[in-house]
Amino acid sequence: MSEIELRNLSKRWGSFVGVQDFNLTIADQEFLVLLGPSGCGKTTTMRMIAGLEDVTDGEILVDGKVINDLEPKDRDVSMVFQSYALYPNMNVYENIRFPLKVRKVPEAEHEERVMRASAMVELDDFLHRKPAELSGGQRQRVALARAIVREPNVFLMDEPLSNLDAKLRVSTRAQIKNLSHELKVTTIYVTHDQIEAMTLADRVVVMKGGIVQQVGSPTEIYDTPANAFVASFIGSPAMNLINGEVTKKAFSGDTISVSGLDLPDGPVTLGFRAEDAAIVEKGGQIQAPVYTMELLGDATMITVKVNGELVSVKAAKDYRAEIGDMVRISVPKEICHMFDAQTGARIGG
Repeated sequence: MSEIELRNLSKRWGSFVGVQDFNLTIADQEFLVLLGPSGCGKTTTMRMIAGLEDVTDGEILVDGKVINDLEPKDRDVSMVFQSYALYPNMNVYENIRFPLKVRKVPEAEHEERVMRASAMVELDDFLHRKPAELSGGQRQRVALARAIVREPNVFLMDEPLSNLDAKLRVSTRAQIKNLSHELKVTTIYVTHDQIEAMTLADRVVVMKGGIVQQVGSPTEIYDTPANAFVASFIGSPAMNLINGEVTKKAFSGDTISVSGLDLPDGPVTLGFRAEDAAIVEKGGQIQAPVYTMELLGDATMITVKVNGELVSVKAAKDYRAEIGDMVRISVPKEICHMFDAQTGARIGG
C-alpha cells in the first residue's frame, strides 16, 4: 500500500499555468477525489502522478521516495480512463488478463487473478464477449477489472462514469464505493460531478484555475465552504449566493433583509442552502414572486429572483404555487454563510 505526497507540484506550458503549488499528503488506503470544473487542473495533477505528464516544479513522493523520474510502467499505478480504452479484438477475459501478460506475471497465476477481478465487478457471465457486444456500464466494469487484476499500490480514475447514463452512474458509483472498501488501495479519483465527490470520497480537493480552493471531508466542504466558489460548486442545487450590503448588523438587498448579523458595515455576499430555508405564511426574510416551480418527487423546488440572482428553496413535496405567486421565504441568520464581496473568502467560522 502507498502514501502519496505532493510537494509544491506545478505544471506550466509556457505562460499558461495548469497546476500551481499543489501541496497534499494522501494517506495509505485513502479515497481522494479531485473536484472542479473543466480546465481546473485536476486531470493534469493525476497525469503527473501517473507519469503521463512531466512535472514543471515540485516533487511526487510515494512512501517517501521521489518518483518524478520513474517511467509510468515503474510507478505501480493502475489507471481507469473515461474512454474505457479496451482492446476491441480481445474478449473480456483477455482484456482483463492483458496487464498480467505485459508485466510477465507467471501464467499459472493468470486464471485465478482474472476470475477474482471478474467476480468483484460481476462480469463472470460476459468473459467470452468482445467489447462491442457490451453496454457502456459493462465496458466500464471491464476497465475496472483490468485495473484490479494488476493489484497496484495506487488506483487512478479519470472521470470513469462520465460516459454513462444517469441510472448506470448510480449503480457503477455504488460498485466503485464497495470496491474501494474491499480492496483498501490508495485511490485518486477525478470528477467534475460534485455528487460523485460527496458520495465516494474520504476527502475532497476542490480546484479552480490550477489552484486548490479547499481540502476536507465531504461534510466539511458542504457545511463550511472556504469561499464563494466552493459554496457555488458543492450541493444540488448549489448554495444560493446573494450580493448586498450590511448596515447596522442587517443585510439588505432587493426583496431581502436579514437582521442580527455580527458584521461590520459594507458589501458582502450572503449564502444559504435551499434545504435550510423554508416557505412561510407570514414574516420571512425574502418576499418575491415565484419564478419557477419544479416537482422533484420527494420535494418541491421553488425558485425566485433576488437582486437579479435565481434563489431556490425546497418546500414540501405537496406544496404547489403558480409562476408569479408571491411567496415568503424564511432565511434565519443561523443558516446564513457570509463571504467577502471582493475576494469571495469565507467570513467567520
